[in-house]
Amino acid sequence: MTGMPTRVSATRRVALSGGAVLVAATLANGLAYLVPMLGARLLPVADLGALATAQALVTIAAVSGTGLQMAIAVHRARHPAASTTPIVRRTTIVTGVLLAAATPMVVTMLDLPFVVVAMLVATTLAIVLASGRLGELQGDQRFLRLAAGMAVLALGRYAGVAAALALGAGLVGALLAGLVGTVLALPVLEMLARDRRAQVTEEPPVAAEAGNGPSPLGLRQVATAGSATLAMLVASYADLILARQLLPPAESGAYSVGTVLTKGALWAPQVVTVLALPRMARRDGSSRTAALAVVATCGVLLVAGSALAGGLAFRLVGGPTYASLGRYAPFFAATGALYALAFLLINAQIAMGVRWPALPLWAGAGGLAAGAVLLAPHTFTGVMWSALAAAAATTLALAVVARSPRTARTAPGPSALSPPAGTALS
Repeated sequence: MTGMPTRVSATRRVALSGGAVLVAATLANGLAYLVPMLGARLLPVADLGALATAQALVTIAAVSGTGLQMAIAVHRARHPAASTTPIVRRTTIVTGVLLAAATPMVVTMLDLPFVVVAMLVATTLAIVLASGRLGELQGDQRFLRLAAGMAVLALGRYAGVAAALALGAGLVGALLAGLVGTVLALPVLEMLARDRRAQVTEEPPVAAEAGNGPSPLGLRQVATAGSATLAMLVASYADLILARQLLPPAESGAYSVGTVLTKGALWAPQVVTVLALPRMARRDGSSRTAALAVVATCGVLLVAGSALAGGLAFRLVGGPTYASLGRYAPFFAATGALYALAFLLINAQIAMGVRWPALPLWAGAGGLAAGAVLLAPHTFTGVMWSALAAAAATTLALAVVARSPRTARTAPGPSALSPPAGTALS
């Protein structure tokens, strides 16, 4: 009976941490959706297109920031309190050079004003800097502070844009407000990450590296994690892009409603990946198994729910016009649930230091494009079944890779969802 209070306490810590991260992620996604909704109502058509393009460009360019966060989280989980300033600086410089080189092409090809592109570059660099601090908090398993940091960055990045649009500031004014808000979030994130040496988990470095000291974190690890993030984006949007190209406008619009269910099933369990990544980085033998079980259970529940209330789901997303498509809801949800498992497996590969973790995902996206264009009928269901088949094949391939002897060598340890007693809840 002596272990019962500790187990209950650990469970409460996990629930509180997961809930906080989930709330922060929901806030970020909600604000991200609010901006185009306001733009559609308050901006001229030409400026609305520019705003949508600007958001897409920042999302793609900020992949380097997401990769940096993941790489730092893995490194800090293995080497508590290791310095991350050099890799944050190098990643920001490399990102800035690449974006500066691409600016003339973006201005010309997308017909965007130079001042708009310049603000997008500055905003992206601020996001990269912020991602370094978020990676420290994630790797140190300070999940409440991580959630606070995510919320602060989301408010800085999107709330200013939304407020500027509501006040009639126009496209340039809105983007400037977003830039200022993102920059102002940086000192708050710095404060949240302060005193990390006293707050981090009281665990030694992983056994394989304890005798050699912290290995340096380089751009290769950041590029590996960033390319995996880019592959995730491509895979999750590939069917929507194909539907736009292959289907008539009415069917393409209906398909886009279905992909909202896919995204919901995909991103709903991502908090599990955030919590599990530091433990998987420490070669915790049961972390991946526990996380996969939770994500798989979440997927089964979402698919079952969409099967029972598919018409309601389509009605809530797209209105009564699309309620008759409810019978397809389980298949869209299943696609998202499979990709959620795939993304968790990719994070596990990144945590293990595998060099090309997203290769099966790139292959799956290519197979989806080839199959949808050349083999499947160019219909609503043809694209839907192609997407589901690609998701299943990709997830299966990643599962096979994860079970290979080279990548399955993990040391036994506590569950990914049961943090050690020394883990700070701050």
